[in-house]
Amino acid sequence: MAKCAICGKKTQFGLNRPWSKKSTPRTFKPNLQKVTLWENGRRVRKKVCTRCLRTLVKQGKIAPPETTALLS
Repeated sequence: MAKCAICGKKTQFGLNRPWSKKSTPRTFKPNLQKVTLWENGRRVRKKVCTRCLRTLVKQGKIAPPETTALLS
């Protein structure tokens, strides 16, 4: 199951509502990214949602992603 390692955000459930008003179940998944973090002097790979990833970058706990990869 998709779950953020920091905030615990996970899949939510809801309903599709088309024009005909016939509701069908659907899922809303969090935008998770695999990130390498340092914990207790060791590198650890975790799945982190983009909201937490942004917060970690602002706090300076991880380096921001490379923007040069987007340009090429």
